[in-house]
Amino acid sequence: MKDQRPIVILIFIFLVSIILLIRLFMIQVMDDSFMKRAERNAIQRIVDHPYRGLVYDRNGKLLVFNNPIFDVMIVPKEFKVGDTTRFCELFKISKEQLIESYTVARKYSSVKPSTFIKQISTKDFARIQDFLVDYPGLFIMTRSVRSYPNSTAGHALGYIGEISAGQLERDSLKYYSQGDYVGLSGMERYYENELRGRKGVKYKMVNVRGIDKGPFKDGEYDTASVAGKNITSTIDMDLQMYGEMLLAGKTGSVVAIEPATGEILAMISAPFYDPNGLTGADFSKSYRKLNGDPSKPLFNRPIMATYPPGSIFKIVQSLVGLQEGVLVPGTTFACNRSLVACHNHPNPVNLFGAIRNSCNPYYHQAFRQIINREVSNNTFKDTEIGLNAWRESVMKFGLGGTLGVDMTNEKGGSIPSSNLYDRVYGVGRWKYSTIYSLSIGQGEMLVTPLQMANLAAIFANKGFYYTPHLIKEIDGDPTLIPARYQIKNDVGVDTHHFDLVQEAMVEALSGTATRAILKDILIAGKTGTAQNSHGEDHSVFIAFAPKDNPQIAIAVYVENAGWGGRAAASTASLMIEKYLRGNISRPSLQEYVLTGNFK
Repeated sequence: MKDQRPIVILIFIFLVSIILLIRLFMIQVMDDSFMKRAERNAIQRIVDHPYRGLVYDRNGKLLVFNNPIFDVMIVPKEFKVGDTTRFCELFKISKEQLIESYTVARKYSSVKPSTFIKQISTKDFARIQDFLVDYPGLFIMTRSVRSYPNSTAGHALGYIGEISAGQLERDSLKYYSQGDYVGLSGMERYYENELRGRKGVKYKMVNVRGIDKGPFKDGEYDTASVAGKNITSTIDMDLQMYGEMLLAGKTGSVVAIEPATGEILAMISAPFYDPNGLTGADFSKSYRKLNGDPSKPLFNRPIMATYPPGSIFKIVQSLVGLQEGVLVPGTTFACNRSLVACHNHPNPVNLFGAIRNSCNPYYHQAFRQIINREVSNNTFKDTEIGLNAWRESVMKFGLGGTLGVDMTNEKGGSIPSSNLYDRVYGVGRWKYSTIYSLSIGQGEMLVTPLQMANLAAIFANKGFYYTPHLIKEIDGDPTLIPARYQIKNDVGVDTHHFDLVQEAMVEALSGTATRAILKDILIAGKTGTAQNSHGEDHSVFIAFAPKDNPQIAIAVYVENAGWGGRAAASTASLMIEKYLRGNISRPSLQEYVLTGNFK
């Protein structure tokens, strides 16, 4: 038994050796997981970010393009730095920033790359690129930021910024990663999917010092990025810039539309901002400054501000009355100022004269006939029935709800229903005398400047509109724009009723907006002076031109500028001339608007 011990030991050693050899064979030949893990330590996966699509105006002029920037990426486990003072001087950061950025990156992942220093300029990249080999774990990722060659149309075009944690959570397709840039407002946000393109991926070999040793397996697994689609906007850059010049130093809106298509020619929100300020490394600083400005330059007034429409709404009242048969062209009312205040004009007036002279008492009496049809013997119930029927007709004009423009955060205004007055006064406790201010576009009625411009387009088209939009073509193909922008929306008023309205709107300029009259171009317009309990009234004007072949419909709203025939009408007339003629023949009127002394 004693002599067998060496044999047993040898057999044991032999069996263990066999087991180890089999295990080694399995690891090295049959199981490649260790090989892959080793390869991952020597291979960097780099996302190739595509260039966003360019944006052009309707005439092919460039509105938005891309500028390259560079992010310094870090793999914390591989990162080594000896002289921190030299490193901080080279990369122009403080020691505290170095520690903070490294901590954030390591918290995200010690082995996955993340952004270490954001948005280095081309000049700074050229300065540091030769020193990157001294810092293992660092490499460069090329991105792009937006640039605006004419610093115009910031609210319409929008801006991009780094994706938020909330947006990442809502990204069901998992397209985005931390540090990616997305559209945050305007067209940039609405057409994000078209503009962003498609990411690519590159795999490259690096040595232990992080030095690039070329593509992994000759790029066999690489995928190329695909640039975003180019967009042609409906904006006319020259008209947009001219309108911004006219509104400089003021608060208000201008929206101009091509009536035949619904294409937005200009969308101006004043005060405005230079969109170039919301690009690059200074984005956060510039955004905080703009967001804290009490004049609210980031507030997109054309689609977000709501105001009483004032006297421009009298045209809608006229058309509803004509369609319902309550009014006819010869319907006459006295200018009874005991009902509501008015200005001097011939008395009494028919419907044509009421539009031309903007007679408040006329519409007070006409609206009563529209509302109180004696459907019920109970005056309270009769008013309720009439109001709801009237509201249904008015909403067909694109009021009381969002129009559906291709921008986010559009407001819909308000056309009050009986439910509102029931809540305020109680069911069966209100009647016409409660709501008569609606007759002249005041009271609880609110519209946006975009809706006002759309009304002008409806009057120009004699009863229909296309939903206003900013997109004209995608990659040169007009058929790729959303189908809803090619649908004709009928407002339910017979075409022949618009003949009287158009003629009266032409004559209205002679009555309330003589400054807007343009030689050899027939402008049809309507002034409004919206009451403002907090200061000077707001100046309102809508118009279209030429009257017999409308090419532009426009709404101007200048806050605290008084009578509509001054600030708003003058601005609109200049914009119309600029668009139709390309130049201005009335420098004195332009100077009047620029100075802002609307007396």
